[in-house]
Amino acid sequence: MLTRKIRRSIVSRNYLLLLLLAAFLSPLASAQARRKVIIDQDAAGPGGTDMQAILALINSPDTDVLGITVLTGDAWRDEEVQHTLRLLEIIGRTDIPVVPGAAFPLVNSKEYIAKWETLYGKVVYQGAWNFAKGHAVHGPYEIPPMPEGAPTTKASTEDAAHFMVRMVSKYPHEVTVYAAGPMTDLALAIALDPHFAELTKELIVMGGSINPQTDDHEFALSPRREFNFWMDPEATRAVLHAHWPRFVLTTVDISVKTRMEKNLIAQVAKSPTPAAQYVAKYAEANYLWDELAAVAWLDPSIITKWQKLYLDVELDHGASYGDTLAWAPGQQPGMGEQLIEVQQDLDKEKFYKEYVDLLTRPTPNAYTEKPNPK
Repeated sequence: MLTRKIRRSIVSRNYLLLLLLAAFLSPLASAQARRKVIIDQDAAGPGGTDMQAILALINSPDTDVLGITVLTGDAWRDEEVQHTLRLLEIIGRTDIPVVPGAAFPLVNSKEYIAKWETLYGKVVYQGAWNFAKGHAVHGPYEIPPMPEGAPTTKASTEDAAHFMVRMVSKYPHEVTVYAAGPMTDLALAIALDPHFAELTKELIVMGGSINPQTDDHEFALSPRREFNFWMDPEATRAVLHAHWPRFVLTTVDISVKTRMEKNLIAQVAKSPTPAAQYVAKYAEANYLWDELAAVAWLDPSIITKWQKLYLDVELDHGASYGDTLAWAPGQQPGMGEQLIEVQQDLDKEKFYKEYVDLLTRPTPNAYTEKPNPK
């Protein structure tokens, strides 16, 4: 009888230990299962495609955002860094490092394009060089007043290229790089470590334009010119020729099929979360460029049609400088181009639904008390 009681006691104690062990290991297993990602973004703000894509990735319960690397693109780098820091304060995720990247392209420049335009005509959209959100175009190191309030947190002292190389070396073949700005940071990382691309898990890019069906004046007469590839063509060439285990591309062609309509903003505004209220306040009616690349990475089933193509970028400094070049397999020049998975069509309603869900859900691992946007 006593022996039976002792046995029951041992079994009960062991069962309790197993429950405690399971409770301890569960968060570890969950953390290991989350998909490691570096967000390389030209983070113009507040609101807009750059910030909304960042929010979608951070708000996913399936991601482990290792850091946000920020480079000049839609706006100048230093201003973008401040908007990114403030966004992370608002949503309670200041644990995610913000790492400054490239302030200027490798070769191209605002001054050169001004001379180029005298020969070949105006470039409609030049990001930081000819566009500003709510204030005058300014120099690379000026920080205009921020509608959402200035951040109190600081950026990392490491630079983007070294950070990227360090992360993929720490987690070989586990890190997805999501790049939705010019390709300069990636090219610098490749220059630092020739094995950088091979050590990633995959590269997800918003960039390039092949044959968009649109009457948008920016693309109708210049269908091969896309800003992210165009701003730093030499960097784009390096990225397109690197040996990524997998390369997925969201182009202008598919992006112009989407739109941040007023009804989507209204749906987001119903959520009381800081992320949703930030979007509701600062969202713009524009194509969902970067958001589509982000959400399609999280759920590839929203893409209904794919095509594998070889891509490159025009480096000749004539009229087509920075244009996207594309070939079907078997037609490529064979000068180092890599085969890329190009998205062609999507289930738009499914995308909108998942996108709104990501923006309105509570931010994972957020601090209990979060400042509200001003």
